[in-house]
Amino acid sequence: MDLSQYKNVWIFAEQRQGVITPVVKELLGEGRKLAKDIGTDVCAVLLGKDVGCLARELIRYGADKVYVADHPLLENFTTDAYTKVITDAIGTYRPEIVLYGATHIGRDLAPRIAAKANTGLTADCTGLSIDPQDKKIMQTRPAFGGNLMATIICPEHRPQMSTVRPGVMQKLEPDDSRQGEIINVDVKLEASDIRTQVLEIVKSAKEMVSLTDADVIVSGGRGLGNAEGFAVIKKLADAMGGVVGASRAAVDAGWIDHSHQVGQTGTTVKPKLYVACGISGAIQHLAGMQSSDIIIAINKNSRAPIFEVADYGLVGDLYEIVPMMAEAFADEKII
Repeated sequence: MDLSQYKNVWIFAEQRQGVITPVVKELLGEGRKLAKDIGTDVCAVLLGKDVGCLARELIRYGADKVYVADHPLLENFTTDAYTKVITDAIGTYRPEIVLYGATHIGRDLAPRIAAKANTGLTADCTGLSIDPQDKKIMQTRPAFGGNLMATIICPEHRPQMSTVRPGVMQKLEPDDSRQGEIINVDVKLEASDIRTQVLEIVKSAKEMVSLTDADVIVSGGRGLGNAEGFAVIKKLADAMGGVVGASRAAVDAGWIDHSHQVGQTGTTVKPKLYVACGISGAIQHLAGMQSSDIIIAINKNSRAPIFEVADYGLVGDLYEIVPMMAEAFADEKII
């Protein structure tokens, strides 16, 4: 393979019902750093129906070019359609690097495209950098249950592909003055290319929490002792203008829904403030929240690992401390 034919960093611009997902903006910020190190452009690839209006938003957040694939059969995500269109575009434009958010769609789509393009894929990355010697991308991800970090390269094939966890990378501030190029992709897609058909989209009836976008997260763990303890956690979260998170132990115990889980097997978060209540600090949990701007830990055990990453630590009974904090913040939102 002639690797010199490949250039540019591509970001899969995942959109849902005409809204760019937050991880895309994080990837554009990271993509700019990578593109600068290898002396190339950062590009977004946008698929859907009547989505051209989103191209300007992608440029504001860092894209130099936006490849727009607009087609009626791309209105709803289907694996077959998106795989074919992006694989065809890769064959035409030959990007050097392609990044996807590690969302439900990204985790479904990326490995199929990698297989079609005959290249490798590193999943659930938490760090990306460029090797200064040969300009390959070095992709870092947790391995062996989060007990060590592995750095993976793809030396012989292109494009180099990664899925990246939401909430890990830093997005850039939008710049209204940025200029970029919008390229309309020639979409060759027939209904016969798609083996599934979307008949109806039914949104979940249960309340879902958006941990990725939250500025304040108050999480509970095994130290709560029971499901009722999350009522105490919620009072503090509400007082602080935040949302409720949880450790894997609390989720596995059936005390709260998995959508609240923070950690390697849950959601990676980077809020302005993270309050860990009754969470010991297993490495899998730390991997998902240790990049928070400020961490407050509340635990009876003064030797709990959570205190090693905390900016502030409170040793004591959370059922005494948390209600006092909730009362103190009841009349004002701190963030």
